[in-house]
Amino acid sequence: MTQLIRGLYNIVPRHTGGVITIGNFDGVHRGHQALIERIKAQAKALNGPSIVMTFEPQPIEFFSDKSVARLTRWQEKYCALAQTGVDYVFVIRFDHNFSRLSAQEFIKNVLIDGLAVKKIIIGDDFHFGHQREGDFHYLQTAGKEWGFEVESMPSMIAEGERISSTRIRQALAEDNQALAEVLLGHPYQMMGRVVHGDKLGRQLGFPTANIFLHRAVTPVQGIYIVRMHGIGNEPLPGVANVGIRPTVGGTRSLLEVYLFNFNTDIYGRHVRVEFCKKLRAEERYTNLDLLKEAIAKDAAQARNYFEERGEL
Repeated sequence: MTQLIRGLYNIVPRHTGGVITIGNFDGVHRGHQALIERIKAQAKALNGPSIVMTFEPQPIEFFSDKSVARLTRWQEKYCALAQTGVDYVFVIRFDHNFSRLSAQEFIKNVLIDGLAVKKIIIGDDFHFGHQREGDFHYLQTAGKEWGFEVESMPSMIAEGERISSTRIRQALAEDNQALAEVLLGHPYQMMGRVVHGDKLGRQLGFPTANIFLHRAVTPVQGIYIVRMHGIGNEPLPGVANVGIRPTVGGTRSLLEVYLFNFNTDIYGRHVRVEFCKKLRAEERYTNLDLLKEAIAKDAAQARNYFEERGEL
């Protein structure tokens, strides 16, 4: 079972002498998954733990004033990493002090004094340290001095291009769910807790499960055909809106899911929503009757989608 290590001060002897990989791992896509399988195999061969090191917030979020449309917020990322079966996920808070560490200080303080690593396996685009001064060759030189191995894994290619979190975000922005699924290895998903809303959907005849997304920018926006996981043994079919709900003056992103043939209290439950197909962009309507009419059309399209697949 994967365990979480929060910060250098929580490292204990059982965490040391292992094989690690380092990165943001946003989305935990197929390239990340292959890298993690490699460190697991090498950790077993070297009789040490397998460790994924990551950062919160992500460095790009720390250095930029603009919000990033993350594929996975921290809880989602940790769950995805845990599903790979890696021994430990080691998360470091990326703050001003950490951002000022030189590449040499990072190696000495974190990799040697902290984790006493036996081997490091990184992607071919990996950089580290203040102003990204460290790279694969820098690590190789340090490894010869300190006695650890360094291995670089080439990027995984899908449909002629490198798999990356940026490419997945672009596919989702272009409403290309099929490509995003190829790159991720599964349909794009979001997780969260079902919370109480303003009950407007119920008034319109379409009661929804409301999920706060806890992110300023979402990689998907609009109306989608979805499946909800985490309630019962089988996924529940439905239709969802991701956005600010401009018709009713909303200001923050919310995921609202209308489930078909479902009438059970699920407030407080943690769920996972799988995005199957985008139907349209979110729109602002001049009155609630027009909004209700649009929701009815969306629901009918989603029902047809699931009926064709024998899920309704």
